[in-house]
Amino acid sequence: MQLYIFIIITVLLIVKPTVNAIFLSQLGADSLPYGYLLVAVVAVITSYFYNKAIRRFSILKVTTISLVFFSLCFIALSAILEYGLLSNWVIFVYYLGVSLFAVMATSQFWVLANMVFNAREAKRLFGFIGAGAIAGGIFGGYLTSVVVSSFSNKIVIIIAALLTISCIPIIGKIWKLRIHKLNVYIRMQRKHEDNTFQQSSFSLIAQSKHLTYLALITGISVIVAKLIDFQFSDFANKAISDPDELASFFGFWFSTFNVLALTIQLFITNRVLSRIGVASTLLILPLVIALGSLLFLTFPELWVLIIIKGVDGSFKQSLNKSATELSIMPIPLLIKNQAKSYIDVAVDSIATGIAGFMLIFLIRKLDLSTSYITIIILLFVLIWMVLIFRLREAYFESFRTNIQRTLLKNKDSDTKTKRETTVKSALRILNQGSAKEILSLLDYLGNNNLQILKSSIIGLINHPSNEVKTAAIKQFYLFDKGTALHKVEPLVHSEDQTLVITALEYILNHSSIQNHHFFNKYLDHTNENISNAALLCLAKEASANQKTALQFGLYNRIDQRVHLLSQSENQNQNAALQALLVTIAESNMAKHFSFISAHLNNRDPEIVKQAIKAAGITSNQLFIPTLLELLSEKLYRADVVNALKSYGIKIIDHIISLENEEAINNKMAKHLPKIIEAFKTQKAVNILMRLLNSKDIVIRQAASKSLAKLEKSNTRLHFNKRYIKNRIIKESNYYKRSIGAIESIQHVINNTMLEAEHNDRDIEILIARQSIIELLEQQAETSMACLFNLLSLVYEDSDIEISYTALLSDVKEARVNALEFLDNLLQSQLKQTILPLIEYYVQSNNDAEATHVLKLKLMSERACLTMLAKNRAKRMKLEVLHLIILLKDAKYKPLLNRLKKNKNKDVKFFAYDALEKIKS
Repeated sequence: MQLYIFIIITVLLIVKPTVNAIFLSQLGADSLPYGYLLVAVVAVITSYFYNKAIRRFSILKVTTISLVFFSLCFIALSAILEYGLLSNWVIFVYYLGVSLFAVMATSQFWVLANMVFNAREAKRLFGFIGAGAIAGGIFGGYLTSVVVSSFSNKIVIIIAALLTISCIPIIGKIWKLRIHKLNVYIRMQRKHEDNTFQQSSFSLIAQSKHLTYLALITGISVIVAKLIDFQFSDFANKAISDPDELASFFGFWFSTFNVLALTIQLFITNRVLSRIGVASTLLILPLVIALGSLLFLTFPELWVLIIIKGVDGSFKQSLNKSATELSIMPIPLLIKNQAKSYIDVAVDSIATGIAGFMLIFLIRKLDLSTSYITIIILLFVLIWMVLIFRLREAYFESFRTNIQRTLLKNKDSDTKTKRETTVKSALRILNQGSAKEILSLLDYLGNNNLQILKSSIIGLINHPSNEVKTAAIKQFYLFDKGTALHKVEPLVHSEDQTLVITALEYILNHSSIQNHHFFNKYLDHTNENISNAALLCLAKEASANQKTALQFGLYNRIDQRVHLLSQSENQNQNAALQALLVTIAESNMAKHFSFISAHLNNRDPEIVKQAIKAAGITSNQLFIPTLLELLSEKLYRADVVNALKSYGIKIIDHIISLENEEAINNKMAKHLPKIIEAFKTQKAVNILMRLLNSKDIVIRQAASKSLAKLEKSNTRLHFNKRYIKNRIIKESNYYKRSIGAIESIQHVINNTMLEAEHNDRDIEILIARQSIIELLEQQAETSMACLFNLLSLVYEDSDIEISYTALLSDVKEARVNALEFLDNLLQSQLKQTILPLIEYYVQSNNDAEATHVLKLKLMSERACLTMLAKNRAKRMKLEVLHLIILLKDAKYKPLLNRLKKNKNKDVKFFAYDALEKIKS
């Protein structure tokens, strides 16, 4: 992975200076604004379709095709240069192509990285892998400078093409080593985690002062960067007319800027941040650009622009980037992820487009010299600095609210913390805060590698709270390998099993793999808790590292324990058995998955729970049917929901396919929406909305209940009120049809009862009809509950809940009062539809009066059964088929022929059976 990103960034640093040089030499700097404008438009459009392609198709195929495509394009450019076929439109295409390559190639790398490494590995390895990108950024530009100065543009472009195509076997090897072994659920889960809100990113940013200022600062900084880039490119083009020399010039300085950025990041950033804080650090870049611009007004020379461009390029990737990451830290994680993605893509593209428009206006319309652009830069820098001061206020407000709120117990502490820098506040919490405050801060730090806080985080290893110690060890992964290893080792003797596992994981990840005795002493420890925890940690690591697994004999150890525990029925072995189930899951030893399956039916509930957890960890399709069956048992329901949730968003597709095939029994149907609800994302809400269209009323009612819970607990999720109102009307029609069907079948029963004699077959038919009526009554009752759940999504939840409780009451007066209350509450369209149904519900004891309220029309039995078979779920279809088999009426042949094509196997079978009996 490190080699892959090294090559990609190297290629980028080859083609970018080369194509820029060709663009400037052929078209001049005056055409750059049009390039900026086109890049902005194309980037937004391409991102939209590219993201759809990534979700729909295999990342391996998408990446391979795109790499082949770009490689061929680079070869074509070399041929065009060789034969002198360059035209204006070709140059524009390649200028856009380089920008797209930068976005797509890096995006593909990180999507692949998230699939290759789990969250634990990513935390440990992404810093190391990212070093490949830094190295590529330095190497690529210098390589371009050397090759172009010695040979020509076309040779360096060929090198870029060859390097690009060389990535394909590297990706193939990565795929074979890691991703090929993952099942479809884990792949999908890692590929794109759907944890965004239903609310648009723009709305999230607009509702937060903090995010609004951050977005504006990002936009202004991009505009300033483009204006600086234009000046730099214009003066460089005027000073160096030869495209080969210009490419060499760009390549040298782009790499030098990367070297400067790396130096600042390693030796200056943390010191500056700890000394002056986040807001002041953000001011450094605009201040230095302002000073550089003032210098340029005095000395309008290329060397001054090199300094300004160097400051922008190096500071932005070091000081400014670290400060920006810290400035967004107080924002809740899910909002931060969605808003940051929007800012990085949409805001950047819009700002680039604005810069293009401005330059077109200034250069083409006003015909101003590029020196005048410096005045515009100074104006934007002033706005930039004002926004940073405004961000500072919003930032401290967010920081105090989200991290320090437990510290602000009185006005004195509020005054004290108000002027503190983020770093000082964080240090004070780490050194003096309570366990709750420390855990909150560590959670907000996330994956940010803050060397400033390193010593204080290491000090937490002596904190009295085991939970704090555990959280601190997880942060050690972000620092140098082996950080505080000697302090972690004694913690393996703790009584807290979670702390023991965390400590052992850290020891395994940071110990020399050559030292057998170092880790074997834990695997063979006399304390069973330690040896079990050690084996579990080894399994977690070895699932992605076969060398480690073989080094410590993981698979032999698991085989021995499975054999030993399979033979033993000793109750004292339960703890070891529970640990082994999770260990098998973490090791991904498919040959022992049957061991997990067997214990899903264990008599001991605690073992069953661990087996459920293990099944969830594997995310293997083998366990899904059993887990769904266990969903109906209250004792295991929460564990099953968590296990199925760990399968990722792909499990939702599985649930939808089961619903489409009508392959869900009633016990299961009641609880399936809880799995979708557990994701608490926009997609979850959207899928639950789709389930409101299910033919199965049990699923619809459960989905409406889950939606009501999500709406109550998460205000940031969006619920389409218009769609819900439409569903209310359709559900009302369903209820009315249910009542109509009950009345129609009851009418048939009443007429047949008037006949004098009844044989055995007549009695069977009567029972079958009554069975349909009973099912219809249950469905009507469930439909009414579903209606009120949906109403709670449109109106105040407490009002609807009180009304429904009153309607269920045996007190007639309460039911009548509820009816009057709803009469005043409901809007005209819904009132006309729903109120007659509720009135019928209230008056249902008086059949004649109730029927008059709904103005029901009686149907023939054939019409009624056809309607039920068409619009109801599997259970009703089977009841209808049972009655048709008893009736043996040839008029039902068209209906049976339709039911023969039903997706459900049981319905198909009984439809064929009914046809055979009618024929005979």
